[in-house]
Amino acid sequence: MVDLSVQIGDLRLKNPIMPASGTFSEDLATMLDINTLGALVTKTITHGIRQGNPTPRVCEVAGSMLNSIGIPSKGVDYFRNVTVPYYQAYDSPLVVSISGNTTDEFAQLCEAVSVPGVAAIEVNISCPNIEEDGKAFAMRPSSTLDVMRKLRAATDLPLWAKLTPNTGETSDVARAAQEGGADALVVCNTMLAMSIDVQSRKPRLGNLMGGLSGPSLKPIALRMAYQCAKAVDIPVIGCGGISTTEDVLEYLIAGASAVQVGTATFINPTAMIRIIAELEAYMVAHNFSKMTDIINSVRDEEAADTVVFMETAP
Repeated sequence: MVDLSVQIGDLRLKNPIMPASGTFSEDLATMLDINTLGALVTKTITHGIRQGNPTPRVCEVAGSMLNSIGIPSKGVDYFRNVTVPYYQAYDSPLVVSISGNTTDEFAQLCEAVSVPGVAAIEVNISCPNIEEDGKAFAMRPSSTLDVMRKLRAATDLPLWAKLTPNTGETSDVARAAQEGGADALVVCNTMLAMSIDVQSRKPRLGNLMGGLSGPSLKPIALRMAYQCAKAVDIPVIGCGGISTTEDVLEYLIAGASAVQVGTATFINPTAMIRIIAELEAYMVAHNFSKMTDIINSVRDEEAADTVVFMETAP
């Protein structure tokens, strides 16, 4: 027998596999045993009802996808009265993903979702901050620190800060999130991208630009997870381009304590269940008795903040 369990702050998960926010809903319970998952992460909710962005909201690109969903939400009251009671029938801990436009709005929502049945709050600080000219909170260490301090004061529940790849200050942002009170980091959200239909010469998304997810994002997100794991003392949850067991293992070896699976679920709704089974088989085949034997086992000689630029001679 092998022990797949991992520790994320005060939360003990039966295994390191969970869905990424926005890719999981109650409907999946009809297709798989969601009690098998390490945790359950809701779609991101906002304080009030939100319709989302204009269509088309999703398009395929080479090996990946773009989305500009716009965080449609049924609001906090629906979450407390309907969503939380629904998930109380399951054993896997419930993690609620939240989003706000200002630090105060974020803090109010964080307090509102801190109800019995919620095990942790994933704070989507990758969303636009209207107090900072629309730049995402997690693009800068200063705005990351400000919002995390307010969120920490608003709840006693564990806080998972979801970071953005759209920053050049990865390690500094990670450290700011930890200083502000984050119990874990989710690394990372989608990368801002664009696609154009050459026949119509129009953007392929109704909102012009959207978030890149899927295999194309993985090398970037993996690099960020590695850097963040080196920069902070709190757990890192890897997210971005995870489709296979090998992808999961890369993140774990790089230093992540758990992972979130997103786009792969759209292609195969039972992908997470397959990955859990294959992960156990890998551990048996390689004589690992517990997951902690794999986590942060990368054989590296480079500092986390070192970036080497390779130039090709003319």
